[in-house]
Formats: sequence, structure tokens, C-alpha cells
Amino acid sequence: MDSFETLMQRERISVERFVRFRLQSQADADDVLQETWISAYQNFDKLKNPDAFRAWILSIARNKCTDYFRRKSAQLEIPIDELHENRLVTGVRGLAVRSVVEETLEKLGDKDRQILYLYFWKELPQAEIAKRLNIPLGTVKSRLHNARESFRKAYPMPHPAKGALPMKKLPDLLPEYKIRVTGAPAPILCEELMGWFFVPKVGEKLSWGMYDQPSRRCTYYYDNEVVGRAVIHGLDCVEIHAVGHGVDPTGCSDPSDPGEQTEFYGQLTDTHSRFLAVCRREHGVRILHTFLDGEDFTMNWGFGEDNVGAVTHLVPKGEIVRTGDQVRCPEGRAVMDVVDRCELSMGGKTCDTLRVMDVEDYQTGVVSEQYLDREGRTVLWRRFNRDDWEQEHWGKPWHELLPDSERLWVNGRLYVHWYDCLTDRVL
Repeated sequence: MDSFETLMQRERISVERFVRFRLQSQADADDVLQETWISAYQNFDKLKNPDAFRAWILSIARNKCTDYFRRKSAQLEIPIDELHENRLVTGVRGLAVRSVVEETLEKLGDKDRQILYLYFWKELPQAEIAKRLNIPLGTVKSRLHNARESFRKAYPMPHPAKGALPMKKLPDLLPEYKIRVTGAPAPILCEELMGWFFVPKVGEKLSWGMYDQPSRRCTYYYDNEVVGRAVIHGLDCVEIHAVGHGVDPTGCSDPSDPGEQTEFYGQLTDTHSRFLAVCRREHGVRILHTFLDGEDFTMNWGFGEDNVGAVTHLVPKGEIVRTGDQVRCPEGRAVMDVVDRCELSMGGKTCDTLRVMDVEDYQTGVVSEQYLDREGRTVLWRRFNRDDWEQEHWGKPWHELLPDSERLWVNGRLYVHWYDCLTDRVL
């Protein structure tokens, strides 16, 4: 039987992603992860089948997350049987967390939100709150009691918001695929928003999912739709609603869960596709962050100098040359190029694609492959991490974390296949 250490290292990345996607605080996530590993170690002798280790350890992680939310919810008297975890929001460079608590606060009156914020988030004594609000201490106690009752009744949201998108079915396991180079690259028009595989045009709909490697399991998927036109700072654009759903280790998602809902605004010009704004909620207030808000916006949603966006007319430049698993490109700078024409075979279907490679332009330490069909739409996107990418956080180089994943060498440096994104255009 494999040792606990061996199995732990094999599933460490999946467990860390599972926990960190659910907890907003990195420190709290670290605590929950430590509790998970300790509990797993102490109960490892009860695991009869080592092949079930992944599902077993993730179930422990899920229970530890629930314990965390149970402790948090106790302060606000949220019924634990109705407790939902935090929901995910995504920028062009990764996943973040938005709390269902904040969504519930939005439903409350101004006075209720104010008293709960001061008491639970600022952790002020009731006497200090009375002083700040210039009201009697007895009024603080009464208002706090009423606010907690209002919060408890409003939490959680049991049904999808009006207009929420219907869930589309993506495969639980990424189908086996083959990629065969068939010819030279060619120019192509790709109007998608960076990182979302979605064109900001009226009438657009798209579903896409994230798949771990080498397990090929779907861990998260999105349904996206343009819901109408909008204007941001005088610029015409479209409003896009995205509904994301987590998938548990058995491949199931909760049909009663409304999912994580993100609203953002995209603009398509003759030369670029870019994000203009994203809507988020903070302590019950609906906040629109736009491209004029500086680093707070561009760090997660901006792309290109001054957020000019992603170039739509892609032309082969001959800067990236790929032969098998060997890639050569200019040293010392980020590069994106149309590399070659490929036949992508998946699930009994074959698609003629152009392969676009990005060497550390999307994110430092990351190489990606994007396979575009004849209409310039992504059917498959593959991510490779440089072997030392965020090694201080993950603890080991990626060739040790994912020993069975595909390798790629760029200018002699090793990159390791981490995950894929699949869109419904290939189905």
C-alpha cells in the first residue's frame, strides 16, 4: 500500500485548490489545510483502498471547510444546515472569492448593514459603537439583535437570481484528445476576451470548463451570456453575465445551487477586445469597478498597456518555433504568436485549428496553448507552469508535484502541464 506521504504529495495540488477556492483568507485557508492533513494522517489506517485516496481526502477537506464556515456562522446565528460556502469570481488571471455573506448584507437596510459591519467586521465593543453612532447603549443592543435576525432570515439565497443562466452539460472527464501538426500558421481573427473565451457581442452564449491534469476531471465550469448593451464612461459595450459552478470529486454539482454569479462589461473594437468594468459587492453595496480605476481594476481584469485589451487580428510572426516538445522563442521578453496549423481530434470529432502559443505574456512563469477553430473561437486551452513557478507557495517544483503530466521545454527551461479549459464548441 502506498504511504501516506506518497499519496499526499500526489493529491496536494487538488486539495490546496479545493480549499483556497472556498476560503477568502489565505491564513484561514492555511489553517484549514493543516487541519485536513492532520486529520487525514490520524485516520489513514481506516482507508482500505488507496485508489480512493483522492475522494477520501477531498471529503475531509470539505468537512474542514464546513467546520470553518460553521464557526464563522455561529456569530451571525446562521443555521448551519442552510450554510453555503463562498462563491468564486474570476478575473483574466485567476480565481478569487466573493462571500455569500456580502450578498446577504446587500438585502438588508442601511442601519442593519451598518451595525453588523461595526460589530462583526470592525469588532468594536457595543459601547464604542454607541459612542460612534451617538446613540444609547440599549439602542445598540436592540438594533444589533434585530439586524442579526434580519440577516438570519435573509441568508442564504435558496434560488438562482432572476435571469440566471440555465446550466449546460460539459463532460465530467475531459475526453482523450490528439493533436497533429498539419501545416503552416495563417492569420486569423480572434475577438475573444482574454481568459474567458467569450466574444463581447449581443446574442453570444458559451459554456466552458476547467479540467485538472493528469486526472482530466472537471473541477469548475461557467455558463456565459450577453444580456444587453451598456455604456461605460461614454464607451459602448455589452453586459455579460457568467454563472460558475463547482464540481465535487464525484462529478456532481448541486442543482439547487444558484452558482457564483459575475457581471462584467466587455468592448469589441476593430483591433482589440477588452474588459471595461466588473461589478462586485462589498458589505452589501453594489460597486462597479471600471478601467479608469487604475491598478485595482487592471491587476485582475486589464490586459495590454493601459488595458488596451487583446489584439484581435493575429498574424504569424515567426517568433515562436515549436518542434515536438521543444520550443524556441526570443529570450527575456513575453511573446505571443500563431505557431502552426493542427488537427485536434477529440471524442470522435476532428477540428481544423490554429495553435496560438503565449510564453509568459498572459502571466509570468506560464506558457499556454490556445487552439482556435476556423471562426477564431477557442475549442481547447492548455496551461503549462514553469517548473519553479510559485515554488515557495507550492513547496516543490512542478515536475515533482505532477510527475505524470506532460512536459514542455522552452529555450531549454522545463514547463509542466497543469490544467486544460474546454469550450462547448468542440462538443
